[in-house]
Amino acid sequence: MRKALHYILIGIFFGLILKLFVLDIPCILGNSMESTIRDREHVIVNKLAYGLDKPFGSTRMTTWAHPKAGDIIVYMHNGDMVVKRCVACSGMPLDFSCDSQYTLKVGGENIPLTYEQYRLLDGITSVPEGCVFAVGDNYQASIDSRNYGFIPECDVLGKVLWK
Repeated sequence: MRKALHYILIGIFFGLILKLFVLDIPCILGNSMESTIRDREHVIVNKLAYGLDKPFGSTRMTTWAHPKAGDIIVYMHNGDMVVKRCVACSGMPLDFSCDSQYTLKVGGENIPLTYEQYRLLDGITSVPEGCVFAVGDNYQASIDSRNYGFIPECDVLGKVLWK
């Protein structure tokens, strides 16, 4: 009995370490990433993709990689865990257009903007150093960098491995 309790405690300890530093399996609420990730679908997040975060804090102990355009990232915004696609990284140019409709061209992709989003971002020519620009795959339903600006890389918790 005592040996079984010992194994259970060790299992709980390693499970806690795994959850805090390595992997997380959150349930995604909302349809901002459809059709890639559906509402109430679970994803596996690699928390070690970009570095080692301090638990229960917003700083990183060490960094060994940076988000790349195309990565589906998980980050904190206003106390909520958010899942979006990184479309632009530090230093990448941003090209805005207001010809027939408001758009942002980045990495060969045209991303639609509302007038308010265009006004928020107008005049910015590139992604600031140490930041990423992330949007939901479902442009119409997503509240993302187009609404609240750039995400500091230190707020990125990890990369979605599996959906």
